[in-house]
Amino acid sequence: MLILKNVSKIYGNNKKAVDQLTLQIEKGEIIGFIGPNGAGKTTTIRMITGIIALTEGIIEINGKNITKEPVEAKKNFTFVPDHPTIFDAIKGIDYLNFIGDMHEVTIQHRKDRIEKYTKAFQIYDSLTQTINSYSHGMKQKLLISGALLPDPNLFILDEPMVGLDPHSAKILKDIMREHCEKGGTVFFSSHVLEVVENLCDRVAIIHRGKLIACDTPKNIKKNSSATLEEIFLEMTKDE
Repeated sequence: MLILKNVSKIYGNNKKAVDQLTLQIEKGEIIGFIGPNGAGKTTTIRMITGIIALTEGIIEINGKNITKEPVEAKKNFTFVPDHPTIFDAIKGIDYLNFIGDMHEVTIQHRKDRIEKYTKAFQIYDSLTQTINSYSHGMKQKLLISGALLPDPNLFILDEPMVGLDPHSAKILKDIMREHCEKGGTVFFSSHVLEVVENLCDRVAIIHRGKLIACDTPKNIKKNSSATLEEIFLEMTKDE
């Protein structure tokens, strides 16, 4: 579903933000992508989604190259960024209908999924209000609902739990698991390592731009009694 081969990103000052990252994610998997601040998580996600260009390497999404076939590749995923930046002069329902139009979601399918997700996230009654009246958390829920609307093959999220109340965070985790049980794939970054440990099939750890581990939480912990957080801190500590 998602393949990264020797992917690097070098900025103008010759800083290598991502360094020869290779990763393969299969259908039906939830992958947690973790690392310290500045490790290269968001840069990697922005390259996967085509927001920024790769310096070198290959990224394929469902067999489509994000550099050579950007439109076809982008039809296979939706993305929730780490900050709910959104054009907020329109109503919530108008934003969701725009997303539905962009992804050619049928009217009936659209109606059913809008109702399902916005009621679950408790923003259904606010959809007729303009987005600039929404709180940070409500905007986050709207973005998530919009990203789920097309029923994507690959669901990409950057720090999705930020701004969500505990009830909504639980709903999102259930939706992520449900999506994978139906054959979809979820790739998300998070600093909430307890969520990563309990939810993910595999965990990918990036440090100073390099992938230093990718395995099940159990294997990364090597059957020790330590938590994933404790193992992570040990693996990424500076000498």
